[in-house]
Amino acid sequence: MANPPTLLLIPGSWHQPTCYNKITTLLLEKHHLKCISITLPSTTGNPSATFKDHLDAARTAISHETTQGRNVIVVSHSYGGMVGNSAIKGFVSPQQQQQQQQIASTTTPQPQPGSVIGLILIASGFTLAGLSFMDPFFGHPPPSWRVNSLTGYAELITPPRELFYHDLPAEEADFWVSQLTTQSLKSLFEGGEYTYAGWKDVPVWYIGTVEDRGLPVLAQRMQVGMAREMGGRVEHRELQTSHSPFLSQPEATVGIMVQAVEAFTGTFTSSKGEEAAGGGGRAVVAVPRATLWRPLSWFRFGLPLAFGHLVGRSILFFTWGRRLWRGGFW
Repeated sequence: MANPPTLLLIPGSWHQPTCYNKITTLLLEKHHLKCISITLPSTTGNPSATFKDHLDAARTAISHETTQGRNVIVVSHSYGGMVGNSAIKGFVSPQQQQQQQQIASTTTPQPQPGSVIGLILIASGFTLAGLSFMDPFFGHPPPSWRVNSLTGYAELITPPRELFYHDLPAEEADFWVSQLTTQSLKSLFEGGEYTYAGWKDVPVWYIGTVEDRGLPVLAQRMQVGMAREMGGRVEHRELQTSHSPFLSQPEATVGIMVQAVEAFTGTFTSSKGEEAAGGGGRAVVAVPRATLWRPLSWFRFGLPLAFGHLVGRSILFFTWGRRLWRGGFW
């Protein structure tokens, strides 16, 4: 591939960039794709680290690549999705934005060099501009973690092995638990003024995780439906894994990522279709959709996606009404 894109990988809460080592090794050695994994400042033992600090770290990494004429694909996991979505702002070429708005077009986007050309979300979410990470939860943490106001950190309640790595061998799961670090509360509860819905500007590939105990797969499917209703161009795939498919099924995860790269660039990086599809059949990659001849799919996929579309339509109507109100039409 001439001038291949750089993959910028952003980890989730409590995680260090080394969690991506399995897939970055495969991406580099098998597919010759440059990978950069950043560290979130909130995971460096600093309770004062903010969402803006995360955003600055991601945007600095993107800028380093784009100023050298390289296109960038942002890859984000879990909480890192909010960072990745927001970091895209200003790095999309006008041509790419115009093509993204023409959803019905069947042509392959050909963005100019030096821009963000795509977003890959892994068990993550679609950021809404103006909202911090905890705003959709009305400031109430999920049952898996709690607020420690004395230390300034979010503390896990659910055993991390069960929350993130239940499909890994015990010894390996214990190792990754030992690699978890702190997560500042400021980064979760503040920073809404810096968030941005980057998924509206570029095409998105979403990797869902069916056995996820951190972000239930039903919530993931609803988010995909919401994003599509609100104008996002989202390709959806699912793996039968925990919250961390890049550790338990790295080959399959890379297979989907390579397919995404090919879609974003209109080129091919793998010599065999089955290799790009995810490890030569060693893992099942599902394309979630409801079909008439499979009634069970109506409940598994159809209803969550439809509910997501309803939520997305409600958000659009609310946004439209607020603009009318502020514009003095009433």
